[in-house]
Amino acid sequence: MTEKHILVALPLSAGQRERIRQAAPAFACRFTTEETATLEEVLWADAILGNVPVELIRQNRRLAWFQSNFAGPDPYLEPGVLPPDCLVTNATGAYGLAISEWMLGMWLALAKDLQLYRDRQRRQCWQAIERPVRSVAGSRVLCVGMGDIGASFARRAHALGAEVVGVRRHAAPAPDYCLRVVGAEELDAELPGADVVALSLPGTPETARLFDAARLARCKPGAILINVGRGTAVDSDALAAAIESGALYGAALDVTDPEPLPPEHPLWRLDTVLITPHISGRFSLPRTLENIVGIFAHNLRRFASGQTLDNQMSRRTRYVSAEMPGRRLTCEAEVPAQ
Repeated sequence: MTEKHILVALPLSAGQRERIRQAAPAFACRFTTEETATLEEVLWADAILGNVPVELIRQNRRLAWFQSNFAGPDPYLEPGVLPPDCLVTNATGAYGLAISEWMLGMWLALAKDLQLYRDRQRRQCWQAIERPVRSVAGSRVLCVGMGDIGASFARRAHALGAEVVGVRRHAAPAPDYCLRVVGAEELDAELPGADVVALSLPGTPETARLFDAARLARCKPGAILINVGRGTAVDSDALAAAIESGALYGAALDVTDPEPLPPEHPLWRLDTVLITPHISGRFSLPRTLENIVGIFAHNLRRFASGQTLDNQMSRRTRYVSAEMPGRRLTCEAEVPAQ
């Protein structure tokens, strides 16, 4: 392959930049960030690794490859943003550790009323909450979405003694950390048995408002909902109403609809709702950025040698799936380290 221009828009260290250069020594590399990328740099590139502004990238009509640093690069998959023949790959495999640990932390906090005791601490209130807390061990966890993030959480829940059921678009053989993995058509049948419903879904027409008032009503009374995928999968008003009525115990939300959640929304004031501003992934855990660099370098070597890229996304389904060439890097253990 002739020399190509590679633009990397990530806040990398000198060592991480060198890993990218060594992956394709014959290529020209430039390094910038999402915030500082210029139109000149974007138009220079044959391949872009990192989420430069959509309004800039859509002006490069010869772009051969876009590697997102997100698992779900929704804005870049919209018609007209990238050239029709531009390869699109994502960062599946990079975020499972960080986000699944966030999910685990939030679940434990809600199960043990830790957020309520934090509120009492701020008031210097030494008073027990007179009600039983919950146990992680023996709980039934329904993981709706079994990609890298959902599977990473499922493994951790299982390790702590929970029973785990997975939900995918299509049923699949169950790994050793799941009781079963069912297709999406079985979602409603599984909801009444789940103490925790954990969502890690992409933003697609099929997932929009998947958890509306009717589906929330099918959940087990007192269940906890966790959402780290897309806020659009949950009707925020219906969720608040279900928690206020006691039908659901609470929720942990790193994503909301709309995002950011308006200050007047009732979810903000509910004691058993924990909200963070879409930060469970990103780069707050340094290993996440290392994982992303590993994926970038792995695919850049393949790009330079004319091989099929891994983590290729379907613009139709917005998944890395069997219909696409290459393979999916599904967990932190598979992310290339060198």
